[in-house]
Amino acid sequence: MKIAIIGIGSVGSAVATAVKNTGFVHEMVLFDRDGVRARAAAEDLGHAASFGFDVKITAVSSYRGIKGSDIVIISAGANQKIGETRTDLLNKNVEVIKDIIPKVMANVDIKRVKIIMVTNPLDVLVMLAQRISKLPSGKVIGTGTMLDSARLRTILSRQLSVSTKSICGNVLGEHGDSSVIDWSSINIDGIKLDDFCKQIKISLPMTTKNTICHRVHNAAYEIIQGRGATWDGIGAAVSDLLRCIINDEKRVLTVSCVSGIGNDTVAMSLPRIVGKDGVIITLKPKLSSIESNALRKSAKIIRKNYNLINN
Repeated sequence: MKIAIIGIGSVGSAVATAVKNTGFVHEMVLFDRDGVRARAAAEDLGHAASFGFDVKITAVSSYRGIKGSDIVIISAGANQKIGETRTDLLNKNVEVIKDIIPKVMANVDIKRVKIIMVTNPLDVLVMLAQRISKLPSGKVIGTGTMLDSARLRTILSRQLSVSTKSICGNVLGEHGDSSVIDWSSINIDGIKLDDFCKQIKISLPMTTKNTICHRVHNAAYEIIQGRGATWDGIGAAVSDLLRCIINDEKRVLTVSCVSGIGNDTVAMSLPRIVGKDGVIITLKPKLSSIESNALRKSAKIIRKNYNLINN
């Protein structure tokens, strides 16, 4: 399995490290417009690989170097800065993706390649990448709310004193400020959240749920405030998505891809079965009326932002 990573900044480097550590990749190619940085990252990762899995890691200065890649991960673009929302990155990163995608598509096998999008604002750029690449929507996949959902499970784990692995709970919609927690479907090993709380005698009133929602929405901002950017979480999310594709695991992940949402077609995160061919099917969670309305609002925000780049 050959993987190409486009953009080797703090996020791309974390993605490369996480991908290397999966043990499922035999060759990894790093491309960055700063060739010195790409070569340094490839050398450093190559040294690290000697302690673990054998992976051929090279830096390339031309898109021709990604030929033969089965999966292309795009993490290039400006990072979110203190005080910025993901949407604030829109104009900066649209031009980056418009430049990258045609060059990628000119050097890959369109019948087998899959693109994983990491660059923000994620959902809008998934739509843009899918349109430019002309790949089937299920083969242009954004990490979506995988990380948001992980943050939710982590917060709930601490609140309930139970392992994150026992918590089934998702964040849906935009990978951004309009994301929606699917409270209706949260369960702990099959036990509905409210029933679980009663059994372990923990109160989880609406005020607490609102606080959890606020913490999920603001987790990235707090991390950016403290260390300048977020990278470890998204690196882990990408490697998990990659593992699911490579092993054809057919797990349900909250990834973003272009699909019909109500009367529109946008990219946003919903529970989706993912395997070797990318997104296989989109599932429809049973939401409360409040959650459904919030999800439709999230879709409208994504559509509005996407329309901005086409005007």
